[in-house]
Amino acid sequence: MPRGGARGGGRGAKRIFKGQRRHFTNEDQINSDLEKAEREQQWRKARGEVGVGDDGVQPGDLPPSDSESEETDSEDEVAKPKGVAHLIEIENPNRKNRSQLRKVTDDAANTKTELSRREREEIEKQQARENYQKQHMAGNTEEARADLARLAIIRKQREEAAKKRDLEAEKAKQAAAKKKS
Repeated sequence: MPRGGARGGGRGAKRIFKGQRRHFTNEDQINSDLEKAEREQQWRKARGEVGVGDDGVQPGDLPPSDSESEETDSEDEVAKPKGVAHLIEIENPNRKNRSQLRKVTDDAANTKTELSRREREEIEKQQARENYQKQHMAGNTEEARADLARLAIIRKQREEAAKKRDLEAEKAKQAAAKKKS
């Protein structure tokens, strides 16, 4: 008998078995998750943050018509069991009833979307740039101090140049007045 299976897998081909190990959640883990959700719900009630879909209505749902509301009432009361399913107790941790599904969708609708790393860094850069501009305008940065010192030197030079021009203009007037007299 050839090795590697029927599909041309040569030597050392990996076989895939259907009945591999299955992972089921512990009962303790399920109970702790339920208690955590219950504590969180009590905490939200205490803070006044009641979820949007607590009454079973999802955002974007249309109000039911009369015929639909009658159908949903009959479904809510008691669904007739089919076959012998009602006689057998099922403890499947992966099975979820409708109320749990609604809670999951409500939680997904209430969570805030977090920014990606790039977006967050871009916002931080922009805030840092704005903060630097404010500090610069206030004169608290080294660059601003250097600019102010340069400006002070330029002002002094201009004042001195203006004084020299005024003195030369006065000397020229005096010289012109001496020539006329």
